[in-house]
Amino acid sequence: MAARRKATTQISRLAHRAGGTVAASRMVPEETPVAFSFAGTTHAVMMASPADFEDFALGFSLTEGIIADPAEIEAIEVEDLGAGIDIQIRLKDKANTRFQARRRRLAGPVGCGLCGIESIEEAMRSVDVVGASKLTLQSEDITSAVRLLSKQQPLHTETGAVHAAGFYVPGKGIVMAREDVGRHNALDKLAGALAKAGIDGASGAVVVTSRVSVEMVQKTAAIGASIIMAVSAPTALAIRTAEAAGMTLVALVRGDDFDIFTHPERVVSGVAKHVA
Repeated sequence: MAARRKATTQISRLAHRAGGTVAASRMVPEETPVAFSFAGTTHAVMMASPADFEDFALGFSLTEGIIADPAEIEAIEVEDLGAGIDIQIRLKDKANTRFQARRRRLAGPVGCGLCGIESIEEAMRSVDVVGASKLTLQSEDITSAVRLLSKQQPLHTETGAVHAAGFYVPGKGIVMAREDVGRHNALDKLAGALAKAGIDGASGAVVVTSRVSVEMVQKTAAIGASIIMAVSAPTALAIRTAEAAGMTLVALVRGDDFDIFTHPERVVSGVAKHVA
């Protein structure tokens, strides 16, 4: 297990304000390279907050489709290399065989003109369909979820510079939340934390403090959640992907206001008002 790293650092700055410039200090978040290695080979490197490493490794493996179930991981070992964190993930036989085949398919020979096509197909992989979910939310659930998530962001409170992803269950509130300098990382860490806790992704909704890109929709579908809520706007591809997956995408949640972009039938009140 890696030595515990500080999540924040105090730095000196010059604060320029209308009344003048003064020397001051401020807390800023740390970020570090985090490498995911499978079968001894590095698969991906993320710049991330140095915390919740096992959640990150498990969630990344799940949301990227490397494993279908946490039981397919034999062990996770976290090593602090000084310059960054190396997470060695050992897969069980069938999962390892599947991963090696996937890696060979994506790598291809040097100079292969088809390799880019394979990589594009991987980026645009099919999304799990969540349309069978019977989960519904009241309008108050949506505004409450964002408000409650803001109370579970200690790093953001301290630095104002990190994203959060939370899991909202009607009647229970935010049952799990994770923070990171990267919005995708926060969602991966949430996915891992939910899997470790044995929480069914279909039982609640994902809420994020960022915009919604297609990757956020893909990862939410991998969690099994049929609703994603965000404080910022979605991309056009994220909207199309959510629509095809049967996912309700709610964005621009600000106070009591929000916009529903796909599958509004899961929001059982407050959808009648039309605005430009």
